[in-house]
Amino acid sequence: MNFLTADLLHFHFFAESPQAAIKESGRLLVNAGMAEPSYVSAMLASFRDNGPYFVIAPGIAIAHARPEDGSLGSAVSLVTLKKPVVFGCVANDPVSVVFGLSSYSGEEHIQALKKIVVFVNSTSVEDILKIENVKELAILKGELS
Repeated sequence: MNFLTADLLHFHFFAESPQAAIKESGRLLVNAGMAEPSYVSAMLASFRDNGPYFVIAPGIAIAHARPEDGSLGSAVSLVTLKKPVVFGCVANDPVSVVFGLSSYSGEEHIQALKKIVVFVNSTSVEDILKIENVKELAILKGELS
């Protein structure tokens, strides 16, 4: 699984809407070869049809679609937003950190969610928003000291 690798990161992205933030998280997955463009369309359709169910904690969203919607592999992207965006989730808005999740199976989906939860629980949204480069992210992930 590709988890927050250099090609899956965009720091301080300016999004004018939830759709722009979701689209950017998906674009990273597509550019990394982990999803088809149709997967991004499915991520957007899921938000349109189901609302902000994937805004899972204050300030944090995990945008995703079903594997059959164009997933080519398992990966997690990270987009930090320059300015928080309201997704429509009263309990957890506004969102400033968007993870994009592509998984090829249900089991890989669960494993990716676990990795995201461990990462989020080991740091704060504020610390994630301060990340400027891959090295700083590696330090937060505990890969460097």
